[in-house]
Amino acid sequence: MIPDMQSANGHFIQLENVTKVYQMGTVQVHALQGVSLAVQQGEYVAVMGASGSGKSTLMNMIGLLDRPTSGSYRIRGTEASQLSKRRLADLRNREIGFVFQQFNLLARISAHRQVELPLFYAGISSRKGREMAHQALALVGLAERANHRPEELSGGEQQRVAIARALVNQPGLLLADEPTGALDSKTGDEVLDLIDRLQAQGLTVIVVTHDPQVAQRAQRVITLSDGKVISDEENGKKLARWVMEVGHETD
Repeated sequence: MIPDMQSANGHFIQLENVTKVYQMGTVQVHALQGVSLAVQQGEYVAVMGASGSGKSTLMNMIGLLDRPTSGSYRIRGTEASQLSKRRLADLRNREIGFVFQQFNLLARISAHRQVELPLFYAGISSRKGREMAHQALALVGLAERANHRPEELSGGEQQRVAIARALVNQPGLLLADEPTGALDSKTGDEVLDLIDRLQAQGLTVIVVTHDPQVAQRAQRVITLSDGKVISDEENGKKLARWVMEVGHETD
């Protein structure tokens, strides 16, 4: 279910000297200032920074929800900054799954229908959509809870439904914004364990977080301050495990 394609240069996403300037009345706010970074297919990256550091703007940029003021953003080798709104939406729906702190589930419909909705909007047939939704729920361990509504599910189960919904279109990238922020520590660990397993299957994961314990799950930790990357460090233990897994797969 997890895609394994890469762009020709080996980078799944690549930002080069990206800036973002917002005009707030007569004041210009420089939310991103010359950000350059690349993420490989299957990599697990955490983005950290204080409030106002630019991490939410960077997430919106990577998620194709906003355009850079200047600079280049390529996803699987496609330059995204110049695409039309329609092509951006198509690329976003095909390549990126979003998970947020709040689960954003609809109150009166089942987990299965929650997961199936993106497929309806993508024009997938009802029969195929039901099958894909079932597969996505099974992937996150909720096949037996498919007919339960949100009020019948725990917080962790609701977040797993949200993850299944994010993955149902089989994107290459899972982009998670504070995915455990609304959960207790035990349930949060269970959700992070699930993300670990998905990444181990080849999914590219970028987590935006303020929590160092969440960030330490990643292979790399990128820290922003005042719209700039001030550090980009490898998590040695996580990276070593990832390299061993990749090496084993290519033996």
